[in-house]
Amino acid sequence: MLDDLLMGQVVLNDEQGKEETFRVVRVLEMQEKHYVLLQSIDDPRDDLLILRVEGDVESDEATLVGIDDDEEWEEVAEAFDELLFDIDED
Repeated sequence: MLDDLLMGQVVLNDEQGKEETFRVVRVLEMQEKHYVLLQSIDDPRDDLLILRVEGDVESDEATLVGIDDDEEWEEVAEAFDELLFDIDED
């Protein structure tokens, strides 16, 4: 999983089992958890997707999951916003 994230893209399955490829925009470690910001390669105009990495990022046992907790999602979204804003400033 970590190799895929570092190579810059991952393939996810939607609810109907259709595969979609995403570009990894950023990886963030926050409060000992890892999160990814993804952009659809098929339709880059779609909203960016934020997912949490569950499991060991150093092995193939890790998976990407949605963030159900609103407070956690807001904190992570704000952290990604700050990272992207800082990059735009440079």
